[in-house]
Amino acid sequence: MSKGSFAGVLLAALVSAVAPTKADDMAASGAPLDTAIFAGGCFWCVEQAFDEVDGVVETTSGYTGGTVANPTYKQVSAGGTHHQEAVRVRFDPKKVGYTALLDAFWHNIDPLDGGGQFCDRGESYRSVIFVMNDAQRKAAEASKAALEKQLGETIATKIEPAATFYPAEDYHQDYYRKNPVRYKFYKWGCGRAQRLEEIWGKPDKKH
Repeated sequence: MSKGSFAGVLLAALVSAVAPTKADDMAASGAPLDTAIFAGGCFWCVEQAFDEVDGVVETTSGYTGGTVANPTYKQVSAGGTHHQEAVRVRFDPKKVGYTALLDAFWHNIDPLDGGGQFCDRGESYRSVIFVMNDAQRKAAEASKAALEKQLGETIATKIEPAATFYPAEDYHQDYYRKNPVRYKFYKWGCGRAQRLEEIWGKPDKKH
């Protein structure tokens, strides 16, 4: 095989490995998958929260909302990229609607905190709903308004248009599964679970 032929075969293999297939875009129900993006502080915790929602097919931790292409965790954590840690959620709309995802999101963050989330402070940890289209924006705005009435306080979470989403490094994906002891220690030590209980009460199976 010539170098040119080998290069062509290798390129085709790489493209097929990263390009989405029809199966990747279809749920078991046969419905096309939909996408939502949420930032709620540490993406390890947000990823776990959405993995527990029935109808969610895939979650990916990453960075979005900023100005730096292909950012690293070190860059985002240091500040200046304007990115947030976020999670891209792929879901089956026949099993779970966007409104239900918003409800799950609210119950897993502190919506009153505009300076970060729990022990994680700064721009990269602020809570944001990144909307993909007008329908998501309307749903997010209605949900936010209803929550302000429910809590009787101003909601600090922002609603912004979705931007390029950059998947985080491999070691961040499914961190709570790969490192359960460290993850639980971090989540408790950061005060996340305690603060969520203060706002929402003790967790139930729905959230």
